[in-house]
Amino acid sequence: MTRVRADEEEYWHSSKFRAFTFDDEDDELSQLKESKRAVNSLRDIVDDDDDDLERVSWSGEPVGSISWSIKETASGSTSSLDGRDSSLQKGSSSYAALPKQASSYSLSSLFKGRNKLSSFQSLSDALSDTGVKNYAPELRRPKAEYKDYSGDWSPKDTVRRMQRGKVCSLERYRSLQDKLVLLDEAVAAHDGNVITAVLIFLKRTLRREILFRELEVRQVALCHLIHFLRETGEQKFLLDLLRFLDRTEEVALSQYREHLNIQDVEKRREFLKGCIGLPFSAEDASHIQDHYTLLERQIIIEANDRHLEMAGQSELFRKYPRKASILNMPLVTTLFYSCFYHYTEAEGMFSSPTNLKKTFKIPDKQYVLTALAARAKLRAWGDVDALLTTKNWLGYTKKKAPIGFHRVVEILQRNNAPVQVLQEYVRLVEDVETRLNLATKYKCHDVVIETYRDLKDRIQLTAYKCKVERGSAEEEKINSILGN
Repeated sequence: MTRVRADEEEYWHSSKFRAFTFDDEDDELSQLKESKRAVNSLRDIVDDDDDDLERVSWSGEPVGSISWSIKETASGSTSSLDGRDSSLQKGSSSYAALPKQASSYSLSSLFKGRNKLSSFQSLSDALSDTGVKNYAPELRRPKAEYKDYSGDWSPKDTVRRMQRGKVCSLERYRSLQDKLVLLDEAVAAHDGNVITAVLIFLKRTLRREILFRELEVRQVALCHLIHFLRETGEQKFLLDLLRFLDRTEEVALSQYREHLNIQDVEKRREFLKGCIGLPFSAEDASHIQDHYTLLERQIIIEANDRHLEMAGQSELFRKYPRKASILNMPLVTTLFYSCFYHYTEAEGMFSSPTNLKKTFKIPDKQYVLTALAARAKLRAWGDVDALLTTKNWLGYTKKKAPIGFHRVVEILQRNNAPVQVLQEYVRLVEDVETRLNLATKYKCHDVVIETYRDLKDRIQLTAYKCKVERGSAEEEKINSILGN
C-alpha cells in the first residue's frame, strides 16, 4: 500500500506533464469544461427568442439565428461530457490512459452551422474551408443602426450623414446619373465640405472630359473645384480644366504663378521672359513686363553693390552694411534701397531713384514718401529740404509735400529729427488745430506761441506760459507778446 502511494506521489510530481498553455491539446477535460463555460456565458448574453433579428456572416450573407447554433453546440458538449465523466470514475490510472485525439470541440465549432459531431472541424480547417459559413455573434444594436450597414440610403440621406460627420462610402454610386444627383444634393445643402468631398469622388471616378462637361453647367461646384485645385497645387489638372472652359487669361495667370516655385534667380528671369507672350489682359500684361524688368534691374544692382561692399570702396556700405539681398524684392523696397544707397546717382544709371521712378511710372506721392523715409533715416536733412522744395515758372521756390506736411513731421520725428527741423515743417501745416496738436506733442514752443499770437488768444497764451521753463527764451517771447 505504501508502495502504491509512493508511485502515485511520483506520478503526480513527475515532470513529464507540461504547464498549461493555449496550444496544449493533451488536457481534453479542461477543453471540454472551457467549452461548456463559453456556451453558458453566451446563452446569458444572447436572447434565445430574438430569432427575428437578421444576422450577417463575414461574407455578408444573412444566416439563421445564433441561438440555434448555441443550443446545438451545448447539447453535443453536454452528452460528450457526461460520457467521459463516467469513464473517469474508474480510477486515476484510467485518466492517464486516455487516448490522445484531437478534440472535436473548439471555439470555431461554436460558430459553425453543423448538427453532427463528426462534421465539426478544427480552427485551421475552418479557415481553409471556403464553403463553411461563419456565424458572427454580436450584441443587439438599435434597429436604426442596421440601415448604416445595408447601404440603402438615398443621395439626400448620404449628404445629411456627411453633414453630421458620419462615415459613409460613395462607391455605391456607380452610374453617371447617380453621381450627378449626389452632387446636386450636395450643392443644395450649401455645405462646402460636402461639396468638396463629392467633387473629389467624381474627380477620381469620372473621365476628365465628362467631369468638365457636367461642371460647366454647375457653376457653384465648378468654383469649389477650381479653388480646391489651387489650394492643393494640382496645376496640370487645373490648366486642363481652364483650357476646356476657354478661360485663357486664367490659364496664363495660373502658369505665371509657377514662378513662385523657382528659387534660382536666373531661371526665374527666363521663366518671366517666357510669360510675357501669354494671353494676359492689357493690365496684367503690363504688370508681367514690369516684373521681368524689375528682376533684371535687381540682378544688375545686386552684382555691382556686392562687388563694392566686398572691395570696401564705398564709405556708405562700410557705415551701413546691407542687411539682405535686393533680389526678388518688391518695387517699393527696391526704390527705398536705391534712395538709401544710390540717391545722388545720375538718371542714366539703373540704380538711380529717378531712373526707377521714370521706368516704372511711380507716382509722386509714393516716390516722396519712400525717398523721405530713406533720407531721414540717414539724417540727411539737406536732402529732405531739397526733396520738398519746388520752383514755379517764375523761379520762386516754395515747400510742397504731396503726402501732407503733417505726415512729413511724423516721419521726421520717428527718425529723431532735431526740434529746429521739426518746427520748420510744423509751421507749414495748414490746419490750425492739427498744427497746435503737433507743436504741443513734439514741444515746438515757438510754433505754439506764434499760432496763439496770430489767433490773438490771450487766455491760451497765458496758460501756455506755465508750460515753458522760467527764464527761458520762450517765456520772454510770451511776455513780450502779452505786453505789446
